Amino acid sequence: MLVKSPKESLTILTDVVLPGETNPLGNLFGGELLARMDRACSIAARRHSRQIAVTATVNHVAFTKAIKLGSVVTIEAKVSRAFKSSMEVYADVWVEDRETQEITKVNEGIYTFVAVDKSGTPVEIPQIKPETDLEIARYDGALRRKQLSLILSGKMNPQDATELKALFT
Repeated sequence: MLVKSPKESLTILTDVVLPGETNPLGNLFGGELLARMDRACSIAARRHSRQIAVTATVNHVAFTKAIKLGSVVTIEAKVSRAFKSSMEVYADVWVEDRETQEITKVNEGIYTFVAVDKSGTPVEIPQIKPETDLEIARYDGALRRKQLSLILSGKMNPQDATELKALFT
């Protein structure tokens, strides 16, 4: 089985926030940010799998800071863990201050994609070998997040969630 580095899937999208993308407070609509994150994550998933990659879930999004009109927004997405046909993709959202050019992390999200063939059937994908401390932490957490998602959807018995149980024993 082929093993890839998370950096091979790295996708960076940079864009400016325009007036039609903001709410009455002059902040980027949350849905607009979600769409941008989904696009970046989709490209990262495609780069990793070399297959069509479809969004399965948006597992987590943290809107920690508003993004103002005119801001330069950069989204960095990378595959954090690959399973059989699914992969978790982590997106970090950064904003560049227009005057100071200081770059600040303002949001993040975790998406799950499934690699499929042209008929929509899931296909096996390469595994991931994390390299940096952050990649290792995200890789390790991905299995716990997957188990929690499977329990919540009724697809896994909580007694079988070994990674989650290990947190409490």
